[in-house]
Amino acid sequence: QVQLVESGGGLVQPGGSLRLSCAASGFTFSRYRMGWYRQAPGKERELVTSISAGGITRYADSVKGRFTISRDNAKNTVYLQMNSLKPEDTAVYYCNAFLTGADYWGQGTQVTVSS
Repeated sequence: QVQLVESGGGLVQPGGSLRLSCAASGFTFSRYRMGWYRQAPGKERELVTSISAGGITRYADSVKGRFTISRDNAKNTVYLQMNSLKPEDTAVYYCNAFLTGADYWGQGTQVTVSS
């Protein structure tokens, strides 16, 4: 049974930091491209960042220099370090695992940036 379980969301003030985690099970984690997406109220889900099986990372322009994705294949976990958070980063953040023919999603974790 495939599971992606996100954690680490919450309320943070502008300029603050959060670290999201996504624990994976039920598939061969190391083979999958892992990504973080987000969806703000009234907006479409968008790709924030991804990391390939080989460790190549990509970032949306809006988060470059502020967010860092990493993975620990020994722990089947992907992380998202978010620094210098802005109110516009407020959204539900979803973990994604992708391999041709397979596409898995977590339930999401809420991140709210507000003073």
